[in-house]
Parts: sequence; C-alpha cells; structure tokens
Amino acid sequence: MKEIKIESTLYLYENLEALPKKAFLLMQEAIKARKKAYAPYSNFNVGAAILLDNDEIVTGNNQENASYPSGLCAERTAVYYAGSQFPNAKILLMAISAGSQKSQTTKPIPPCGACRQSIAEYEIKQEASIEIYFMGEIGQVMKSNSLSDLLPLGFDKSVL
Repeated sequence: MKEIKIESTLYLYENLEALPKKAFLLMQEAIKARKKAYAPYSNFNVGAAILLDNDEIVTGNNQENASYPSGLCAERTAVYYAGSQFPNAKILLMAISAGSQKSQTTKPIPPCGACRQSIAEYEIKQEASIEIYFMGEIGQVMKSNSLSDLLPLGFDKSVL
C-alpha cells in the first residue's frame, strides 16, 4: 500500500473589508443576491456573484421548490446563466454569501458538492482557475485560488 497525501491551501480574511477591492465589490453583489433568494423550505439563503473576463457581473441565488430536487443553488444559477449568456467568457472570480433565516451565520460557508462539481466543469472548460471567496452573513471570508482546492480528485471528462 502507498499513502497519498492531498493538500489544499485556502486563505482566511478576518472580514469583508480586508478583501481586495474586486473581491469586496463582488461580495457586495453576492450579498444583494442572497437577500433576494427564494428559500421558504430550508430558510437558508445563498447569493453568488461572478466576475467574467469581459467585466460583466452575473448573480444568482438559491431557488427552492416544494419538490426539493427541482430547486437550484445560487452558485449553479449564476454559473449556468453566465454560460448561457456569455458562452465564450471566462469566470475569473466567484463570491458566495450564505445565511440562515433562523440565526446569523458567522463562519465561511463553502459551495455544496453539486455546486463544486458544476464549478469544476467550468474551470476545465475554460482551462483556467476560478478564485472563489465565500462567507456567512458576517465575519471571516475564505478564499480558494481554484475549485480543485475545494474538490480534490474531481470527476471530469477524462474518465468517461
């Protein structure tokens, strides 16, 4: 047996104000999007904002449905919209803000597994990493330089 060690490097900012200017402005858009989420079942609102290489900003938020699998997460809403409206643009940065309607979230909340897989597809498609910043409602912000830091050993077209 051979041991394989996988390491990821993430960066932690103490608060929103500590972010680089582009990330700060993008997170502001994610927060605005979070406040418009439709989450009557989970009571957990998520907003995402994406900066494209053509300087367009695309936002998305979670949209729930009584038939749970029919809903869609904020990150995928934004990524798929960017892909449909700007198919040749690259995603440079993504900002995510998540919060509960029941209690204030203060820790960084990363994308779920399905969203990680979807974001990974776009990194592979564009042959470039996507910087991802994520937070709760307030408090610290975490940054990943690439989705591969959040999803090591990802599933992609090379195995099909």
